[in-house]
Amino acid sequence: MKKRILLTLLYLLPLLLSAAPKHKVILQVLGSGGPEMNDKRASASYLIWIDGKSRILIDCGGGSALRFEEAEANIADLKVVLLTHLHIDHTADLPALLKAGFFTDRNKTLPIYGPFGNRVMPDTESFIHRLFASGKGAWEYMGDHLDGRADFQIKPYSVSESMEIITLFNENNISVDAITVHHGNFPAIAYRINIADKSITLSGDMNGDYHTLELLAKDTDILVMHNAVPQNATGMAASLHMTPHIIGEIAQKANPKTVILSHRMRRTGDKELETISEIRKSYKGKVKFADDLSTFLVL
Repeated sequence: MKKRILLTLLYLLPLLLSAAPKHKVILQVLGSGGPEMNDKRASASYLIWIDGKSRILIDCGGGSALRFEEAEANIADLKVVLLTHLHIDHTADLPALLKAGFFTDRNKTLPIYGPFGNRVMPDTESFIHRLFASGKGAWEYMGDHLDGRADFQIKPYSVSESMEIITLFNENNISVDAITVHHGNFPAIAYRINIADKSITLSGDMNGDYHTLELLAKDTDILVMHNAVPQNATGMAASLHMTPHIIGEIAQKANPKTVILSHRMRRTGDKELETISEIRKSYKGKVKFADDLSTFLVL
């Protein structure tokens, strides 16, 4: 009897394993640069592909709408947009992308998550309404996308300030977690996107002072970190961004399988060897530099 049960289990095991959800997940970098010109890069933006569909957009800086098109992504396939913070180099192409959505067959509401506000920046809900709301928006002719009149609706959400992980979105084996990170006086959020048993974490712009990213990114498959300043950065630059040494320290604590360095600026572009050397003092795992339209398969 026991032998029969064992044989039955051995027969069923492959079937059970094949029935478990398996997704092909790819991170594509749409914009690998910062706010400056003459770097031949679009500003910060990332796209997560799941089973061949463009599902999650993180940030939408200048030039990224064109990269979205070049990647052959589809606005109608997006499940959610995540904004790490509301600086121009992370949001400038959002109006262009959303307007382009009018010319697709999208008829589902698109949630847009972004940070809380403070005395120097609006919260995300106010930001989106200032852009599009009827009667007061900069492009108020898009107001029908907020008030229910258009088939394609936009729904903004402001993520609360939190030094602990909070879950924002959970749908069909996809969930989004968030935590507050330190970006000077500017409200900023890091995100972790979980797809079944895979995960991608994105730091956004931050300098590491809150020590929250390592908590959010623990054992993630891919950790995208912003290499906007060199090791000798001081003053405002260091108060806003991680130096390579801090990148390494955070990565060592988080233990990701791979670190992707993005938000690459001219002040760091010729210092790749120095950057890697500083990171290697703490983190010994894989480190790769991002370029526009780079793709990274999550294994």
